[in-house]
Amino acid sequence: MTLIFEKSIKDRRGVSLPQSDVPVKAIVPTALRRKTTAQFPEVSELDVVRHFTKLSQKNFSVDTQFYPLGSCTMKYNPRFTEKVAALSGFAELHPLLPQLRHGERFTQGALELLYGLEQLLCEITGMKNFTMQPLAGAHGELTGIMMIAAYHKAKGNKKKYIIVPDTAHGTNPATAIIAGYETVSIPTGPQGVMDLERLKKALTPEVAGMMLTCPDTLGIFNSDIDKIAQMVHDVDGLMYYDGANLNAILGRCRPGDIGFDVIHLNTHKTFTTPHGGGGPGAGPVGVSEKLVKYLPISRVVKNSDGQFVLNYAYPDSIGYVASFYGNFGLLVRAYAYILLLGKEGLIETSNHAVLNANYIMQSLKKFYHLPYPRTCMHECVLSAVHQAQRGVHAIDIAKYLIDQDVHPPTVYFPLTVKEAMMIEPTETESKQTIDEFIKLMIEVNRVSIENPEQFKDLPRRMPISRPDEVKAARDLNTNFFGRALDGPSAQNKTAVHS
Repeated sequence: MTLIFEKSIKDRRGVSLPQSDVPVKAIVPTALRRKTTAQFPEVSELDVVRHFTKLSQKNFSVDTQFYPLGSCTMKYNPRFTEKVAALSGFAELHPLLPQLRHGERFTQGALELLYGLEQLLCEITGMKNFTMQPLAGAHGELTGIMMIAAYHKAKGNKKKYIIVPDTAHGTNPATAIIAGYETVSIPTGPQGVMDLERLKKALTPEVAGMMLTCPDTLGIFNSDIDKIAQMVHDVDGLMYYDGANLNAILGRCRPGDIGFDVIHLNTHKTFTTPHGGGGPGAGPVGVSEKLVKYLPISRVVKNSDGQFVLNYAYPDSIGYVASFYGNFGLLVRAYAYILLLGKEGLIETSNHAVLNANYIMQSLKKFYHLPYPRTCMHECVLSAVHQAQRGVHAIDIAKYLIDQDVHPPTVYFPLTVKEAMMIEPTETESKQTIDEFIKLMIEVNRVSIENPEQFKDLPRRMPISRPDEVKAARDLNTNFFGRALDGPSAQNKTAVHS
């Protein structure tokens, strides 16, 4: 497909902007000013609309295809919550509007929503209080570890390490390191959960805490979680719950009740807010009683007269973690979703998520290797090691599925499973859709036996078939788009597309 830079025609305009009245020379240091004009494509409004409309038609999305992407949990976003978030009282609310002025109410509805969502999340997770500020799951992780660090600093503890399992999400060790800790990785045992004996050896007085996903990235719930929490607490460590997989245990288990001290939630994973394209996101963080005073400021409180206000009077707070108050529109969606389903509905979402994943696992274990043959939770991890012996690897299966109009599952993660395929159907898919996917995966196995060479040039229906990812990383061409205005060469096109 032609790049929009290649459609550029000199002096073609789609919009007319007024002359800038910002005194650039007065506020931008000379060393930071452009020496040449920024190179943007010169196209009409119609060119732009058609270009991006056609691009959107090539996208995979939860609205157009089955999307069993394990761990990242891409699932349908109800239009009901979209409609609520679009209400003018929410969508048009300026983030700097005062709470109250001369007795007038300006933001009471928004503050009441934040306050109400906090109460609901506390009930769902068993935590004491929440902050809604973090702008994504990873941002929530950092907020949580910062509070753990503040806790230890206040106690004078000399802590150095954060423990993470070898199946952890990649953000876990990254977060710990950003917060100033070193990480200790605990290997997975033969049952698909953390090796307790190795954990015991790693638990020294220098351990600040543990970051744990439960169920883990293998889709397995660790039945020793209460023992693990006690072991960590015995060295005055804190338990961090990576809330990526909370949708597997809604209404069945509350992390706060089984020993966790802090939790972040990905609203897109559990409460169906939009996700993808780099944001926006929301990662509310909840804490137990021992961490409440370290929560970010400000906090929404309800006064005795029923008014909602932002309270900044928390001297032990870790401070601000985001401008304004998080990605408010996503919090509106999550609040509406929880109210729509209620307690029984949330339990049913968990039931369906677990049922769908086990149905897929049981249906495909005859055709693909199952590294840990036990009941899974919201996702299952299969392996293509049998197919790989025929020359068909997990990445080949992913490319095959793309041509069949199905988004591939996550491949090669967790890293502890060779040729891993992490499949998460979510609770929003029907049995008919899941049956079609199972049938397709069985067909993949058949083709791998009868005609393995067929996979080598897939996908055939996409604009790009098999990009040379190694070449793209080693030979990155950052000047391509500038040259595109003068007409790129075929060599340049190849470099970008690969």
